[in-house]
Amino acid sequence: MEPRTLREMLAEAKDTSEVMVDLAYASLFFDDADMADEVDELEHEISELVHRMRALCIVAVRNPREAEAMSAVLQVISSVERIGNDAVDIARIVTRRLGIPRQLVLDLMDAEEVSHRVEVAEGSHFANRPLGSFELPVVTGMRVLAIRRGRTWLVDPGGDDIINPGDVLFLRGAPEGITRLRELAGAPAYRPPAAEEASALTDLDRAVDTIVEMKNLSEVAVGLAYSSLVFRDRSLAAEVRHLEDRLDEMKIRLELWVLRAAGDGQQGGVGVDPKPLRGLLHLAAAAEDLGDQAQQMVWLVEKSSELHPVLHMALGDTDDIVVRLPVATGAPAAGRSLGGLELPIEPGFTVLAIERDGRYLYRPRRHVELRVDDTVLASGPEEGRAALAELFGWRLLVDEEDELVLEPLTAG
Repeated sequence: MEPRTLREMLAEAKDTSEVMVDLAYASLFFDDADMADEVDELEHEISELVHRMRALCIVAVRNPREAEAMSAVLQVISSVERIGNDAVDIARIVTRRLGIPRQLVLDLMDAEEVSHRVEVAEGSHFANRPLGSFELPVVTGMRVLAIRRGRTWLVDPGGDDIINPGDVLFLRGAPEGITRLRELAGAPAYRPPAAEEASALTDLDRAVDTIVEMKNLSEVAVGLAYSSLVFRDRSLAAEVRHLEDRLDEMKIRLELWVLRAAGDGQQGGVGVDPKPLRGLLHLAAAAEDLGDQAQQMVWLVEKSSELHPVLHMALGDTDDIVVRLPVATGAPAAGRSLGGLELPIEPGFTVLAIERDGRYLYRPRRHVELRVDDTVLASGPEEGRAALAELFGWRLLVDEEDELVLEPLTAG
């Protein structure tokens, strides 16, 4: 059933734009032109949604006050559309054969979230069963972006979709979940490509490291921007603005390093082929614009005294929910590192930021230990929310107004 209300369409557009970004990076990682073409197809869908949403916004306005509130919705719609356009720009690095250095693919394998693909074997746990029966985001920390079945693509599949033998699953998530994933698919053990031997740091190395960091920061910025709208949090909005400033600075540095690397190649210094460097510049521009769109969304939180309620409802009604949980005294998670908790594996959540002593630590590393009174901002599947709350020392309850409330866990 197609979404009919503005809330449903905005939630659908947000989910679609995020899937587009994930698929675009996956097409880059696998050098898969067919997958890149699917990103183009999704752009048509999101354009249709955007057109219908803008028409609904105009029809819904009845007075100047409603016009001001609806203008905020239109701004979010425009940012979501631009995020989808950025995904198309990333995918076109593949379709237009702009090229990227091999070092970039190797570096992307060490990211906190990675792309992976696996073919489903006959007789495996996956074969002939619905996707939803496995709760992969909870069990493996990986989410299925698309299924390729022969020459047909199924993008952003639902829980009722049956997995057939021979299907190729494209996923994104925690690298720690790859082993379990391949066991369920009946695939052989995964052996990642060997990294090249370490050598003297070059301008190309610096550029590649910077673009990987820009990718991570731009994704965090978008996630925090949506969270700031859901929670109406100005401190989160300030963090997004800080990230956007960093992305601008990193893009400037990257451009200098790419130009130096190209100059070395032309002069016979280190023999760098300048052709793949075009892809780095293209990717940097897309990552920087993702940060710009995140900043555009949080401007509403910083400047608006009141946001239209449809934003809160729509952005909280998407495939991945955003939760904000404090770490209670005596909680199982207190004093443990994020790596030890393995939250991306079970309950399937990614920590976007930790609020500690009035400041945010965004996309914290595995070694970071949680402390009592930390507030964790995380995104993941709704079915894993109760388990996450228990790790942080809380039981989720529903009050008389059908709102979720936190109750401290009692001993025993």
